[in-house]
Amino acid sequence: MQQTMTFRGNTLSARVLPESWLTNVVLVVAGSALMAVSARFSYQFSFSTVPVTGQTFGALLIGAVLGSRLGTAAIFAYLAEGSAGLPVFAQGHSGIWEFATASGGYLFGFVIAAFIVGWFAERGWDRSRWIVLPMLAANAAIYVPGLIWLHQQFAVVQTPISWQTTLDYGLWPFVAGDLAKLVAASLAVPAGWEIVEKLRTSL
Repeated sequence: MQQTMTFRGNTLSARVLPESWLTNVVLVVAGSALMAVSARFSYQFSFSTVPVTGQTFGALLIGAVLGSRLGTAAIFAYLAEGSAGLPVFAQGHSGIWEFATASGGYLFGFVIAAFIVGWFAERGWDRSRWIVLPMLAANAAIYVPGLIWLHQQFAVVQTPISWQTTLDYGLWPFVAGDLAKLVAASLAVPAGWEIVEKLRTSL
């Protein structure tokens, strides 16, 4: 008997929608659209070249709902859309050259974040508020390529700076907001499970 490959595992999206190639494509497109909408919520600090956006929330939520494979695919689709010229990056920017800016490393960090959260979600962590722990790890993972790339960007296009200055520009201004976003995401996903299960039992 031939087995069907499961791309979403034991995730909220799999609980709501049946596994099929068409459903998976729709979910990937929807996930990339959520990232585009999240990027619209942005604020630029006068002292930093990296804007504050809602993309962290989007990446964490996408990973938790879609799982590691489709979550990662949705982020890649979002990056491909922006590279192709669609104005889906922060502040309506687009183009492949956006990866060469100070924000380029953070964009790749979203891929890692979605995978980490998705992996834990497939193992049931998304049904409780303990999903906040994988989300913390995923949020930290966004900073790794983001800060490395930001540090190198200053060395290439401006005056080389110390790692302390890199943290001042690319980490400390964003910690409080990112914590708020990941807490919101960690509350939203278990709440989604609760609503779905109640609806299924009432039918």
